[in-house]
Amino acid sequence: MTPPFPGVTATLFGCAVAALVVSFASVRAAIAYAHRRGMLDAPGRRRSHTLPTPRGGGIGIVLGALAGMPAALVLLPGSPGAAVVAAFSVATTAVAAIGWLDDHGSLPIRPRLLIQLAATLLLCLAVASRTASLLWAIPLLLAGVWCINLHNFMDGIDGLAAQQAMFFGAASAALAWSAGSPAIAGSALALAAAATGFWWFNRSPARIFMGDVGSGALGLFVFALSAMLWAFRTNLLWPALIFSSAFVIDATLTLLVRMLRGARWYTPHREHLYQWLVRRRGASHRRVALGYLAWNILVCIPVAWIAYRSPAVAPGCFGAVYLVGAAVWRTGKRHCLRRRERHVSA
Repeated sequence: MTPPFPGVTATLFGCAVAALVVSFASVRAAIAYAHRRGMLDAPGRRRSHTLPTPRGGGIGIVLGALAGMPAALVLLPGSPGAAVVAAFSVATTAVAAIGWLDDHGSLPIRPRLLIQLAATLLLCLAVASRTASLLWAIPLLLAGVWCINLHNFMDGIDGLAAQQAMFFGAASAALAWSAGSPAIAGSALALAAAATGFWWFNRSPARIFMGDVGSGALGLFVFALSAMLWAFRTNLLWPALIFSSAFVIDATLTLLVRMLRGARWYTPHREHLYQWLVRRRGASHRRVALGYLAWNILVCIPVAWIAYRSPAVAPGCFGAVYLVGAAVWRTGKRHCLRRRERHVSA
C-alpha cells in the first residue's frame, strides 16, 4: 500500500541520501584519523585478517544514521512519537560513545555492559509506553542487549556486518512501507544507506574495520527498528525476526555451544560459522559474505513475505526459518570439521 501523503517519497529518500553522504564522508575521515592515532587491528590468532587495518570506521554509520533516521521518524507520517525518537537518539549516542572509547583503548566489560543496559532500557521504556503495558520493557531489554552484543560478535570479516545491515534496513523499509508506516520505512532506509556508505570502504579487502562504535550501534539500530515495527503492528515482529535470522542463529548457537563446553564464552574467539568457513574451509571473505546474502535473499525474503501476508502462519514461518537455519549452521560446522580432519591426516 502507498500511503497518501504528499512529499513522503521525497522526504524518505532525502533522509536516505543524507545518511549515505554523511556516512561516506565520515568513514573517509575516520581512515585518516585511525592512522594518525594508531588505531590499527593487527593480525592475530583470533582474527581473520592478515594485514594491520584501521578500526573505528563504524563512526560513519552512526553519524549517517543520526543524520537520517531520527529525521525520518519525526518528519514522516506514522511517527512512533517524540519520546521514542528522543530515546532512540540518546541510546544511539551512548552506545556509540562507549564503543568509540573502547576502539581507542580496550575498556573493561562492566562499564560497557552498564552503558548498554541503561541506553537500551531508556529506549525500551519509550517503546513499551506505546503498548498495553510497560512490563514489555523487560523482555525488550534482554532482546536489545543481546542484539547489540551479537552484532559485535558477528563483525569479524570484511563486509559481512555492513552487508547484513544493508539487507535488514532495505527489507524492513519495504515491510514498513507496505504496512503503512512511512516513518519507520524512512528510518530503515536511512540505516541501509548509512551502512552502504561504510560498506564501500569495508568490502573485501577492507580499508577500515567497523570497530565497537559501529557494531554496537548496528545492533541497537536493528533492535530499535524491530521493536518499533512490533509496537506499530504486532504481527510485523515475525518478518523482522526472519530478516535477522542469519546473525541471530550463528551468534546464539555458537554462544550456547561454548557455554555447554564450559569455555570462557565471554572472551574473544573464532568459533562462529562465518569464521570457520574462512579459517578452516579456506573460503574468502567475499565468498562467505555472499553465502549469508544468499540465505537472506533465497530464504528470508520469500518466507518473510508469507509471514506478512498470512499473519496466522507467521509464527510457524519464523520457527521454520530458525530450525532450517540451525540445521544449516550444524551442517556447515560439521563440514568444516571434516575438512580439517582430512587436512590434518594428510
